Amino acid sequence: MLFRSKLIRGLVLIAIALFFGIQAAGYPRGTFANAGPGLFPLVIAGMVGLVGAAMVVQSRFEPGAPMQFNPRNIGIVLASLVGFVLISQWINMSLAVIFLVFFSTLAGTGYSVKRNAAIAAVLLGIAWIFHHFLGLNLPLL
Repeated sequence: MLFRSKLIRGLVLIAIALFFGIQAAGYPRGTFANAGPGLFPLVIAGMVGLVGAAMVVQSRFEPGAPMQFNPRNIGIVLASLVGFVLISQWINMSLAVIFLVFFSTLAGTGYSVKRNAAIAAVLLGIAWIFHHFLGLNLPLL
């Protein structure tokens, strides 16, 4: 019997959601009008849990597929996250976002500079909105 890769992925997502959801439940949640520090992580954990549950249900209707594990791609994604943190801290977040997008997509197929530039531009726009309209202290420049 083959392991159902969607089943395993769904269960891992549910476990991650539970871990962060339990942590977030310890913080005041507030309301949607006046959010506390625990509201956003709790909402995100709920969404991740729902995606995991959907994957578990979907795995019951599909034939089993072998679980694939690619250490090279995992290393690329982890290195891009570490690079994002270091560049954000020592240079600025704008350059870090660009690095994250361009470096992490090396793990995928069909590398496209044009697509990566568009994704980076959208993410920088979102960061700019968070900085200017929500007052978050993001080191964008």
